[in-house]
Amino acid sequence: MDIASLLKGLAGLMWIGVIALLVIVVLRASRGQKVRGLSISILVVTILAVLLTVVSAGLVFIRPEDRGVVLSALSPKGYREAPLQPGLRWIVPYFEQVVRYPISRQTYTMSIATSEGQIQGDDSITARTSDGQEIFLDASVIYAIDPAKVIDVHIAWQNRYQDELVRPLARGVMRDVVSQFRVEEVVSTKRLEMTQQISDGIKQNLAENGLTMVGFILRNITFSPEYAASVEQKQIAEQQALQAGLVVEQRRQEAEQARQVANGQADAVVIRAEGAAKARVIEAQAEAQALDLIAQALKDKPELLNYQYITKLSPSIQAMLLPNNAPFLLPLPTLQPGTNLSTVEPTPLPTPLPTPLPTP
Repeated sequence: MDIASLLKGLAGLMWIGVIALLVIVVLRASRGQKVRGLSISILVVTILAVLLTVVSAGLVFIRPEDRGVVLSALSPKGYREAPLQPGLRWIVPYFEQVVRYPISRQTYTMSIATSEGQIQGDDSITARTSDGQEIFLDASVIYAIDPAKVIDVHIAWQNRYQDELVRPLARGVMRDVVSQFRVEEVVSTKRLEMTQQISDGIKQNLAENGLTMVGFILRNITFSPEYAASVEQKQIAEQQALQAGLVVEQRRQEAEQARQVANGQADAVVIRAEGAAKARVIEAQAEAQALDLIAQALKDKPELLNYQYITKLSPSIQAMLLPNNAPFLLPLPTLQPGTNLSTVEPTPLPTPLPTPLPTP
């Protein structure tokens, strides 16, 4: 509680005391008792009550978040040219009075929601875009009274600045700015630009009327049911087209992958064929070199051929016929020990049948 309010309270108690003393004096006088001492008390208390009332009427305490406009009957303009600053201030009692204005930040909200904003119900801003589409905007304006222009606000608007200045000015600027954009731009590519233009317009107009805009918030944008349905259908079509494009891309990638696999397989076949060909060439070269070495060995030592022939015979052979001009190599490794080919009787050849003569 500030001192001005305290003095007003004391002045009120004094006047109550004066009334109580007057009642006592009347009662004592009606009974024929002396009232001289009480009369002096009434006079003293009355003087004190008057003094406290006058002083309390002249003292004004201005809070830090307020500024005071002094309406003065002693000034030719009817008001003091400078507002009262925070603290305990003095004015001429009964000839001047103070109107307080808040300089703290205030918010005015216009919303489609019935429970938000200063006005109950749908208070959104209806605006029409340059292509004729109707949209609904929810917005909040954060502002404050310029402390240096409190007197101008009082003269021009008094306490009506919120309902008769901030509200209609913000709604008008928003409608004007929205009319410069297409509906697609409002919700996508140029929303920030539109919001900035609205903020600049409101800020300039409020400054001309003694208010400072702290911030502008575009809370929401709502479309008409018809346009919302068309936007939804467009988005569905775009999603379907995007899905089809993804399928085509997937098929293309699969075809490319198959082509790469085929190329890899073909390259592998070529590499294997080249490797096999090189292997055959190397093998043929090795065989040719081996044959050359064998031929050279046989040329120098012909008996190696017979040796190789004998080593290749089957282990089960016990006897063999040789040409009459072939040399004998005895005994054979597979023959029984002590066996001599000269004692082995040759197997007689079958007698050939006579060949019949042809019939004449």
